[in-house]
Amino acid sequence: MNAIVAVDQFWAIGKGGDQLCYISTDLKRFKALTTGHPVILGRKTLATFPGGRPLKGRRNLVLSRDPGLEIEGAEVYHDVESLLAQAPEDSFVIGGESVYRAFLPHCDTVYVTKISRSWPADVWFPNLDEDPAWRVGRVDPPLEEDHIPFQYVTYERVK
Repeated sequence: MNAIVAVDQFWAIGKGGDQLCYISTDLKRFKALTTGHPVILGRKTLATFPGGRPLKGRRNLVLSRDPGLEIEGAEVYHDVESLLAQAPEDSFVIGGESVYRAFLPHCDTVYVTKISRSWPADVWFPNLDEDPAWRVGRVDPPLEEDHIPFQYVTYERVK
């Protein structure tokens, strides 16, 4: 299983139920990497998508504690175990914070967009640089868009 996330320099991922910033190049990369693969996300993350609708071209597996929640175009699961039982190995965990924390132990690869800037935040991704279970597998050259410097770093679980 994989995870994909954009973090600021302190591993923050959001504030007030939304991402810290939107980088067009990164959104295109996200779409290219996840299209054709199942995505695992929480209900709050789904609410941040255009129209609050599931992502097209992907099987959307939504984790929610709400037993009555039904989402057209998505599969809703009420606990990690039942979602895991239905999630193929090529799934991508796409957020938010509690979903990342619940599924990160099941991931072998994490695609991180490291943004060299910080913002006020209220949710964070675990700092993989400080976790001995993870190592850097690939570092792409630095990029910049709209004066926002960022870099793609791929982490691999230490076997």
